[in-house]
Amino acid sequence: MRGWWREISGLVLPVACGGCGRPRTELCEQCALALYGWAARRARPVPEPEGLPVVHAAAAYSDAVRALLLAHKERGAMGLARPLGRALAGAVRASAPARGAGLGPVLLVPVPSARRAVRARGHDPLRRIALAAAGELRRTGRPAQVLPVLRQHRQVADQAGLTARERLVNLSAALRLRPGAESLLKGGTAVLVDDLMTTGASLVEAARALSAVQEGDRGGSERPNAAVVAVPALSFR
Repeated sequence: MRGWWREISGLVLPVACGGCGRPRTELCEQCALALYGWAARRARPVPEPEGLPVVHAAAAYSDAVRALLLAHKERGAMGLARPLGRALAGAVRASAPARGAGLGPVLLVPVPSARRAVRARGHDPLRRIALAAAGELRRTGRPAQVLPVLRQHRQVADQAGLTARERLVNLSAALRLRPGAESLLKGGTAVLVDDLMTTGASLVEAARALSAVQEGDRGGSERPNAAVVAVPALSFR
């Protein structure tokens, strides 16, 4: 019910830029430039945790980009899912470049949020962004779909305030694949997606859970690549 109210209120209440508050536009040109005005780049947190997949990010998590993500995630600015998805699509392209005809679809696998967080917000922000990213990829000629095949199978502590090491311990073995995920992932290129990477702990755990069904060139397993909307500026290197 809360999610529906946000959808309806967004149509009738005055619109302001989610990044800077400029009136009469949900996303001004200046904030759009900060969000997806540059090519996606490789990102590595410091320290870089063992098992982190290759991560590409669209933008630095500061100022307008931070405000846009928080407006969508915490304040229910649903209309921002589309531009955030466009930014994520750019990072996905960098993470899984096309290699010619016959390549299977890009399979966007969201890092799952805790159920209590989704209930508190009244919507699933990352899933909305991922769906928008898949739509943007298809619009530009790249087959893509969203596969929410990861789930939390045990409760974890709130990550806020934890050190990088504590976050890794907190999330260790916290995710599992949903039943039937193996068949859904065949024939495509899986890319883990998230809105934000800070220490990389969530992506390490998601990659561990997903890598069991990703066959490498030598018959083993390999960690999937990952794409995120934003990272702290110091992670770009």
